[in-house]
Amino acid sequence: MKTSYVIAAVVGVLAIAGGTIFISGYHEADEPKPVAVVVAKPAAPKPEKKPFAPPSEASMPKDDFGKMVSLGEQIFEHPKENAPEFVGNQLHCSSCHLDAGRKAGAAPMWAAYVAYPAYRAKNGHVNTFEERLQGCFKFSMNGKAPPLGDKTLVALETYAYWLAKGAPVDDKLPGRGYPKLDKPPLPADYARGQTVYEAKCALCHAKDGGGQIAADGSMAFPALWGPGSFNWGAGMGSIKNAAAFIKANMPLSRGNTLSDQDAWDVATYMNSQDRPQDPRYLGTVEATRAKFHDSASSMYGKTVNGHVLGSASVPSGGTTMKGAPNP
Repeated sequence: MKTSYVIAAVVGVLAIAGGTIFISGYHEADEPKPVAVVVAKPAAPKPEKKPFAPPSEASMPKDDFGKMVSLGEQIFEHPKENAPEFVGNQLHCSSCHLDAGRKAGAAPMWAAYVAYPAYRAKNGHVNTFEERLQGCFKFSMNGKAPPLGDKTLVALETYAYWLAKGAPVDDKLPGRGYPKLDKPPLPADYARGQTVYEAKCALCHAKDGGGQIAADGSMAFPALWGPGSFNWGAGMGSIKNAAAFIKANMPLSRGNTLSDQDAWDVATYMNSQDRPQDPRYLGTVEATRAKFHDSASSMYGKTVNGHVLGSASVPSGGTTMKGAPNP
């Protein structure tokens, strides 16, 4: 009995004809449909907003208003010479507000002017722009606040107003303050900061942080600590603020060349040195720290190299104090 092999109805029967293979029972509908894949285009990066451009020096008006603008600029650039009764050190406003208060990313005055009035946690109330300027004299200039309405404040406010002409009223104007700086990869370190300081900063600011005085007695490079610098109440005494300023602007004319880590380290080293006392001093370093410096960004009241910072600070006020020598 012959064995018959029957192949039936499995998928189909192959039939060869004219060199073409046909599969019986195949329908086009059985073929898997191609799946449409939609590839999303990457979002176009948002164009970076350009900082406001303040008016040029050459465009300063020549009328009576312009004279007050010019006086404000002179006070800004040379406060000790033009407002000695309110200034206790030899720093300039432009020591931190670079290019006469024009430079974006260096706390420009045109951005500050349009951001006020504003609430400030530092003194717990809404400040006018004039009040904000008073704080600069009291803390950064280690001096005394001019009374509201004083010609010194009027001139500085007029100068800032002129720089801000045409700027929108906006407390987040691009270029305001200092660029935000991310936390460093490693905790900020005093010893590494000292190495950075000696390599990148000491040439101008001196190894002892005392800055340099020109032959005519004016300040060539500002003191970063010691009796001739800003006092413990100044904003630059915050490691966070100092690191952001240093990263964006230092060494001078070579901003953004230090790594983030270097900026944090050198700011920590700079602010781990003594300076004039906080004018809000409450009688003890402990009480003053608890009230005004309870922050990881402040070294006031902390022990560094066996010394409690602030415990041996000279009184605030500098040369505005009666009988005080020049620092």
